Amino acid sequence: MNEHPHAGAVIVEPMAVVKTDRIGRGSRIASFAYVSEDVTIGENVVIHPHVVIYPGVHIGNGVEIFPSAVVGKEPKGVGALARPLTFEREVRIGDHCSVGPHAVIYCDVHVGPRSLIGDGASIREQCRLGERTVVGRHVTLNYNTIVGSRTKIMDHAWLAGNMTVGDDVFISGGVMTANDNAIGRAGYSEDEVRGPTIENGAAIGAAAVLLPRVTVGRGAIVAANAVVTRDVEEATLVVGIPAAYVRHLTGPQGEQ
Repeated sequence: MNEHPHAGAVIVEPMAVVKTDRIGRGSRIASFAYVSEDVTIGENVVIHPHVVIYPGVHIGNGVEIFPSAVVGKEPKGVGALARPLTFEREVRIGDHCSVGPHAVIYCDVHVGPRSLIGDGASIREQCRLGERTVVGRHVTLNYNTIVGSRTKIMDHAWLAGNMTVGDDVFISGGVMTANDNAIGRAGYSEDEVRGPTIENGAAIGAAAVLLPRVTVGRGAIVAANAVVTRDVEEATLVVGIPAAYVRHLTGPQGEQ
């Protein structure tokens, strides 16, 4: 199971439960995997043991899904959430993606081609990821988070719901974001509960915190451990608590 099989016959190992016949040539499904009805699997896909794939999932060619990952999980409010749950029962994983062990991808998620989803990552409903994007180990992308192409989100980062991340962004490990200045005490409002916007080419240092509705401009850099309480202008460096302007950036960042 360490290599993609050559194009050819579909291999379903003993003890796998597979309820779809829409499986492309050369794909392999390991023992103890569970694949629901209404699932489409492309060519040369590898599905490792104990993977669970729910209905409405479309998997592109050359994808590898590692052990115990869950794809297409339905979100549950159980009467505890202030936010109403809305989602389509569909997941699309583009060609040549890799989904790490124990990752959980909810309903209504699109992952662009050649993207990497790290071990234990959680991607909630209504998220959209561009191509060649990295979601590191144990990263959380909360609901309705839009991430551009070629963006890297490092291990243990937490992205709040209703936020947008552009193309070619770098988010370091342990970064935290927020989307509600009332900390939940005012209930949920789609207009008020909004996460940050991180524009193309920006970089966020390790363990930085971005508060609700701030914008980090194109090519800006937020230093490690900074707390961003207001908008950051494009191609600038901010440092500290609260984050303050240090200087304008020249070179690749300033030329974004």
